[in-house]
Amino acid sequence: MMCRTMLMAGMVAASVAAAGAQSAAPAPSTVVVRGEGEVRAVPDVAFVTIGAEFRAATPKEAQALSAKAMTAVQQRLIAAGVPKDAIRTLSYDLQAQFDFTNGKQVPRGYQARNVIEVRLDDIQSVGEILELAVAAGGTSVQGVRFDLKQRAALEREALTRAVADARARAEAAAKGAGAAVVAVLRIEEGGVNVRPMEAPMFRMAADTVAASAPPIAAGDTVIHASVTLTAAIK
Repeated sequence: MMCRTMLMAGMVAASVAAAGAQSAAPAPSTVVVRGEGEVRAVPDVAFVTIGAEFRAATPKEAQALSAKAMTAVQQRLIAAGVPKDAIRTLSYDLQAQFDFTNGKQVPRGYQARNVIEVRLDDIQSVGEILELAVAAGGTSVQGVRFDLKQRAALEREALTRAVADARARAEAAAKGAGAAVVAVLRIEEGGVNVRPMEAPMFRMAADTVAASAPPIAAGDTVIHASVTLTAAIK
């Protein structure tokens, strides 16, 4: 019985010693680097914001003027080949207008504003569409935004390049220290951004656009991704 007890005690002591040795094992050497990746692409879709804004003595009259103008604009766009589902209303509002006379508010009518966004799959037609919209009754162009139909896929490609760049940097750093990368321990995404996200916002009056179709250039879009990579080296 005593022999058995001593044997068990010896096994426990060996187990504790092994655990202590494991806990005392040094942490693996690591290298932490930042990687970046970029993808360039030409925008293949544009979004145009068009407004119809009118003032009148009564709210009903202001609404009627705005609705009539925007209906004409949409009909003109559809006739020009813009699909119905490529046109959506962004905002509509009706506000009372006031003047201040001798410190008092004096009503001077109402303003109705209707704003739509138009998706154009042919970005070369942006200038022409702006001219058509204003000729049909639009009173302002509030902005043009360019985008990429395959943005998600391009963002993933930029991220893949960023990871590859980080791995190459980690290997170069390890080599400089006389070591080598043995495992990638962690990858943290630093973010993906698109430059430019959109063209500079602007507001053009109807008479300015009507003078001639403005030249609109999309330019290149740069998708940039960054990651932080932690690798074990030996």
